[in-house]
Amino acid sequence: MKTAEPRPRSGETLDSFYRGRVRVLQPRRGYRFSVDAPLLADFIRTRKSDEILEVGAGNGIISLLLSLKPFRRITAIEIQKGTAGLARRNVILNRLGDRIEVVRADYRDFSPGRKFDLVFSNPPYIRKATGFLSRVSEKSVAKHEIHGDIGDLMRKTAEWLKEDGRASFIFPERRREDFLGAAAANRLRVRRLRSVRPRTGELGILFLAELSLTRGRLKTLPALVLFNRAGRYTAEAETIFSGRR
Repeated sequence: MKTAEPRPRSGETLDSFYRGRVRVLQPRRGYRFSVDAPLLADFIRTRKSDEILEVGAGNGIISLLLSLKPFRRITAIEIQKGTAGLARRNVILNRLGDRIEVVRADYRDFSPGRKFDLVFSNPPYIRKATGFLSRVSEKSVAKHEIHGDIGDLMRKTAEWLKEDGRASFIFPERRREDFLGAAAANRLRVRRLRSVRPRTGELGILFLAELSLTRGRLKTLPALVLFNRAGRYTAEAETIFSGRR
């Protein structure tokens, strides 16, 4: 029996990305993903044989964007019931049920019984007990370290990762020291690093990092600049948001 294609419900929008190759249902007024998602999806390196784990899937956008790259299967875990349900609908909408599985779970208690070639996350980045919580609970959970902090995430990543595996993350620059400290405490080493800057000559606002459990040379990539002097996206930013082929 053919599964009916999910349609927007009241309070939802249906948006397309990568020039129509990926479609996403998301709340009109709830948590809507931002520029972080395509930046991380572009940064992540995959292989055809990869078994992948996404931590904190939200509506599934990064796994959906990664569907243009080779991999065997993604397990995407999300703690919030409604958000996990939305991610499942988005998987069905994009006909990716054979490649992406959404699991509702608290990652701190998640025990899949196997290890992964790749782990990735665009995690909450506001420290617990700081900042202002949103009236919309899903926004608060997505942005604040309510269900685990950087230390928890690095500890679990080291537990899930194969010895020759990789892990990719995006964080604000202001959390770089916390991130590097938590990674080192869990014997995770930075292998690739890239800063994201609004404009040439300005300080970075985000950074992208790839970690592994093995020793190796750190590769620092040229900074990604988002806007040119005219205030428009740079050529590389446009390429990223359109989906590299």
